[in-house]
Amino acid sequence: MRAFGWNMLLALAWVILSGTYTISNLVIGMLLSYLVLAYVARDKPMFARYFGKLPKIVGFILFFIWDLIKANARVAYDVLTPTHLMRPGVIAIPLDVKDDGAITMFANLITATPGSLALDVSSDRRVLYVHMMYLEDEARQLAELKALEARVIDLLG
Repeated sequence: MRAFGWNMLLALAWVILSGTYTISNLVIGMLLSYLVLAYVARDKPMFARYFGKLPKIVGFILFFIWDLIKANARVAYDVLTPTHLMRPGVIAIPLDVKDDGAITMFANLITATPGSLALDVSSDRRVLYVHMMYLEDEARQLAELKALEARVIDLLG
């Protein structure tokens, strides 16, 4: 958290010195200060974890946006065509993630994706039940959800 504080402090200094008080200028300041800190603090072990997170965050965001685009296109196609291709069902996902915050994040990401809804977590926190609008191939759906879970674990770990 210390590295993020330095990053924000330098970004705010950038905004003040440039005299342009906009969100886009703050983002530019964040990126510039990130690069400066990455160069200056490259040998400091306390900053190493912080600098490894940005590529993971960007990769996760791109992965999830692509997943959202696919899900939206599928639901939109089904709504706009006269035949309905829905095959609803409930799938049980064995959880590798153990932290309550990570389980919540994983369940919310599933619910944010059109065509899926996280229903419940088992009392022992080992299984997440998800309602799927399109459950043709349970093994494929389970593999896709486990890939999302692996990315959440990698991002939060």
